[in-house]
Amino acid sequence: MSVSSSYKLQTTVRALRSRYGEISWWPGDCDEVMIGAILTQQARWEQVTRALAVLRSRGLCSIAALSSAHIRDIEDAVRCTGFFRIKAKRLQSLAAHVVNTYGSVAAMEHVPTAVLRADLLSVNGIGEETADSILCYGFSRTSFVIDAYTEKILRCTGIHEPRWSLKALLESALPCDNQEYRKTHAYIVEYAKEFCIKKRCDTCILVNLSG
Repeated sequence: MSVSSSYKLQTTVRALRSRYGEISWWPGDCDEVMIGAILTQQARWEQVTRALAVLRSRGLCSIAALSSAHIRDIEDAVRCTGFFRIKAKRLQSLAAHVVNTYGSVAAMEHVPTAVLRADLLSVNGIGEETADSILCYGFSRTSFVIDAYTEKILRCTGIHEPRWSLKALLESALPCDNQEYRKTHAYIVEYAKEFCIKKRCDTCILVNLSG
C-alpha cells in the first residue's frame, strides 16, 4: 500500500462520514444476513428484501429451516431475486454445511475469523464478497467487504490498487473496529447509489478530492 493511496482513502472516508454521519445498514439477525448475502448476488436490495419477507412468512428464513426444506420451496420463495435456482442451491449448500459442520449458526460465533472465512469460502457459491458480508454484518467481525461499489468509488478517487489488495488497504487505514467497517462500507454503497448508479459524475464530490 502506498502512502498516497492511504492518504486518499482517509480523505475519502472523512468526506463520506461528513456527508452521511451515523448510518445503519443491513439489518437482521445472523441467519438473515447469511441468507441475504447470497440473495444479493446480482440483485437489487429491494428484491432481496421481498425475498426475505417471503421466506419469513413461510418459516424458511433460518439456516436450520433451509437445511431441511425442499429445494422447490426455496426456489419459489427467492424467485424475485433472479437466478433463483442457482441461489436456492447455494442457500441449501450453505445451510447443510453449517448444520453438518457446526450444528448451528450460534456455534460459529466461537470460530476465529480467519478460520471461519476460509471455511465459508469452501462452500459452493460463496466468494470473498459474500464471505466478508457474512463475517462483517452477520458475525460482527473486522473483515471489510470489497464489492463493485467499493472498487468503483476508490478508482474515482485516484486509488488504483488491484482489487485483491483493496481489502488490506482499507483494513490498514481504518480503525480495527466492526462498526467502523460497517459504516464505511455503508457510506460507499449509499454514495454509489446516489451518484454512480445515476451517472452524476459531473457533481461527484470525491473526484480530485485528494489532489
